[in-house]
Amino acid sequence: MRAKKTGSGGGPLTESTATKPAVPPESDKEQKRNLAYLVVLAGVSAGEMFKLQEDKTIVGRGPTVTIRLNDEGVSREHCQFMRDGEKIILVDLGSTNGTFCNGIRVDRRELTDGDKIMVGSTTILKFTYHDYLDEVFQRQMYESALRDGLTKVFNKKYFTDYLEKEFAFAARHGGPLALIFLDIDHFKKINDTHGHPAGDFVLSELSQMMADLLRTEDVLARFGGEEFTVLCRGSDQTGAKIVAERLRRTVEERKFTFGGKDIPVTISLGIASIPESGITDHAAFLAAADKALYEAKRSGRNRVCVHGSEKTPKPEARKDSGKSA
Repeated sequence: MRAKKTGSGGGPLTESTATKPAVPPESDKEQKRNLAYLVVLAGVSAGEMFKLQEDKTIVGRGPTVTIRLNDEGVSREHCQFMRDGEKIILVDLGSTNGTFCNGIRVDRRELTDGDKIMVGSTTILKFTYHDYLDEVFQRQMYESALRDGLTKVFNKKYFTDYLEKEFAFAARHGGPLALIFLDIDHFKKINDTHGHPAGDFVLSELSQMMADLLRTEDVLARFGGEEFTVLCRGSDQTGAKIVAERLRRTVEERKFTFGGKDIPVTISLGIASIPESGITDHAAFLAAADKALYEAKRSGRNRVCVHGSEKTPKPEARKDSGKSA
């Protein structure tokens, strides 16, 4: 005699307990790989993905292009991707070093999924089609490679690559650029006194607070441990000092409460900027901001110091408004 099939509770298997074939949502059925993208396979922006959604997308290293690449071999307006119905056409814009598709120099070419395009000396782009789910997955993978796991701000690897690109652009065009290097004062004491979970809480809360205070174009990264960096695009020394002092004061006045206990937190900040400093190398730029940070900590902490300045002013005294924090 054949045994009766039973459900997970021991009773007979019914229509309500039997496993039913999965039916994808109607929207998933209709998903098509018809969204055109460029994925950077090699170069400073490796891993980044660009959606080709405009009728014309211009690639180059100039300030007005749609996709800007930091590659000395890329012309200011190097090539463009044009929509022609459902087709995507690659067109070279008279670039100095040429545009190559699958190893062949081209002036104009209709692209197919998987084509590899080389522009400049180091940058290789892959042309591909994605559907919506592909796009979400690709962006999640890219973001996870760029972000710090605890604080969710950018990580050191991303920041150093981005700094190199932005410094080269600012130096080439004579534009201003400022770098803020900051450190949480006595962070080891916070961990020793309140425990590492409290230290992680401070790092996470501080990161979110700073991200909320900064402009969209500013780049915040966790450089390591309790050190953070902020790259202020288009900001001179004066603008960077305003940003740094705002960060310092807001952190000092913020209540960090963990496990029912208040944790006093302050930060020290160092600033380097071009063209004021005359620095011509991105590594020296980072070292200059680090040196200014060291001076801020050496001279008493909880203050802002500017590279090349002999004066390290003490922070302004907090004004008592009569209201509890």
